[in-house]
Amino acid sequence: MKSSLLLCAALAFSVGFVLVAGYPLDPEDEEYVLVNNKCQCVTVTSRFVPSKENPDEEILERNIRILVPLRARENISDPLSPLRTTFVYRMTELCKKCDPVEIELGGEIYQAQQSNSCDEPETCYTYNRDKCYTTTFPFLYNGQIKNVQASLTPESCYTD
Repeated sequence: MKSSLLLCAALAFSVGFVLVAGYPLDPEDEEYVLVNNKCQCVTVTSRFVPSKENPDEEILERNIRILVPLRARENISDPLSPLRTTFVYRMTELCKKCDPVEIELGGEIYQAQQSNSCDEPETCYTYNRDKCYTTTFPFLYNGQIKNVQASLTPESCYTD
């Protein structure tokens, strides 16, 4: 498990340079969040720091923070599924933006997506608190066993 984790971290660091945009985390330190993927527990930030060779020059520093959930299941909606031992991080998947944005071309407004792989299901290593996850479990009531559906993330499943 350690070797696959190290390989994933090395892969993430090696392709981290493709990230080019973000938004400020805190205006005082001028650090920008490029990716904040709660589903895969990854945060990528960048900031300009003084160069060690030339203090008058600034260089771009990228930081990739990966949290590996220790008790993650292969199927996060099934608490009886085996523990996950492989975690794969692809920067192209982490950086994809599937929310449509409006752009103006030739005086007309169009809806566009910034990724072409939005129809593929996202691999989640932990619960995305914005999504509703449910599971069915056997429930004994009056001597009869019934399968009951339960919410694993109630805040996301119920609006009130």
